[in-house]
Amino acid sequence: MNLVFASNNKNKIKEIQSILPETIKILSLEEIGCYEEIPETADTIEGNAILKANYVTEKYGYDCFADDTGLEVTALNDDPGVYSARYAGEQRDANDNMKKLLEALSGKSDRSAQFKTVIALNLKGKQSLFTGIAKGTIILNKTGNQGFGYDPIFQPENYSETFAELSSEVKNKISHRGKATRQLIDFLNSI
Repeated sequence: MNLVFASNNKNKIKEIQSILPETIKILSLEEIGCYEEIPETADTIEGNAILKANYVTEKYGYDCFADDTGLEVTALNDDPGVYSARYAGEQRDANDNMKKLLEALSGKSDRSAQFKTVIALNLKGKQSLFTGIAKGTIILNKTGNQGFGYDPIFQPENYSETFAELSSEVKNKISHRGKATRQLIDFLNSI
């Protein structure tokens, strides 16, 4: 089965393809000739995933899935949330985002947070949503060089390493994206 993944983020594509069974092949937006930036104008993570999936289905006619992910920090009223990728500005720089987040948490004792991923699947005229959550803590300083985004400052529950220090195999088992993707796989296997 071929499914379009409404993303040009090579890190995300690689991560999700490594979780999916070999029977499911991901096509990127580039591979279907979609080079435009899909607007992410919803005010929720679910809403952005739906917008992206619907954009590809309506404009290109493909069955597809899209995800959106946000980091929700308890002491910041669940910010940056839906604005995680552009928290420090439209340049979408991970280091700038982490720096701003660490500054916002300066002096706060509650550093609990969670990553949330929502996958919207458009398949045969029906839409399904899958949600994965990984709870953890924002540490004081960046550690590790694996992963991407906020991974160097996010330490998942029951681990002493950050997402950026864990192997991709371990991260995929416990991460928000891994959990949502396994729900997607279970659904695809059930039809």
